[in-house]
Amino acid sequence: MRPPSATPSSFSTLHHAETPLLLPNAWDHASAVALAGQGFPAIGTTSLAVASAAGLPDGAAATRDGTMKLALLLGSQPFLLSVDAENGFSEDPDEVGEFARQLAAAGAVGINLEDGMGAVDRHAAKITAAKSAAPQLFVNARTDTYWLGGHDEAETFSRLDAYQQAGADGVFVPGLADGRRIAALVARLDVPLNILYSPSGPTVSHLADLGVSRISLGSFLYRRALGAALEAMDEISQGRRPSGRTPTYEETLSLGAPDAAVF
Repeated sequence: MRPPSATPSSFSTLHHAETPLLLPNAWDHASAVALAGQGFPAIGTTSLAVASAAGLPDGAAATRDGTMKLALLLGSQPFLLSVDAENGFSEDPDEVGEFARQLAAAGAVGINLEDGMGAVDRHAAKITAAKSAAPQLFVNARTDTYWLGGHDEAETFSRLDAYQQAGADGVFVPGLADGRRIAALVARLDVPLNILYSPSGPTVSHLADLGVSRISLGSFLYRRALGAALEAMDEISQGRRPSGRTPTYEETLSLGAPDAAVF
């Protein structure tokens, strides 16, 4: 069972600490439990990895059931769980609100909702519906102005302002990596800013200095895991011993147990 300290309010508090919340994103039970075992108090899910692992497209509302199944699997674990729910898997705000309610009932303390550069008022309505249906859930409202759009500063703030006015607890701008623009957003926002980590972007310490409150890993760890598997096969096929960290069979087996020990 989750310890008493692992509550929705403690998740919110992590967004207002002296150092940013570094949020690793998992895609299944084993990856979530292993990451939590490294001392991370909160774990997010990543829609790309959940979709890819199931052979489904990302961002197409194809993984609603898989996302809920994963939330039910992880919601009672002794870490804080935030769920990437794409656009809420519906254009109907009431349906998004109901999905948020179900996530909260499963034990999730956060939800990530992306606008996909769609209508601002519709996304704002989804945020309001989610907060109304699950007031305790930390709603992280994502805009895709840098992920899909034209990197427009004015539009980015306009969207984020609408989302924070709609009740979002935090806002997320994946793809934004310019330090000046990040700092400018932090200065104008009333809620915590979430930035997506990129190996080619600002370091964690630099993002902290800029005032970022939450740093997500998104699909990076999943893609890195795939890359490690491919590299290992290359080394083996070339007659070399594979390098890198490899958990033992027993360590990996323990990650599937109800009282899983972690490494």
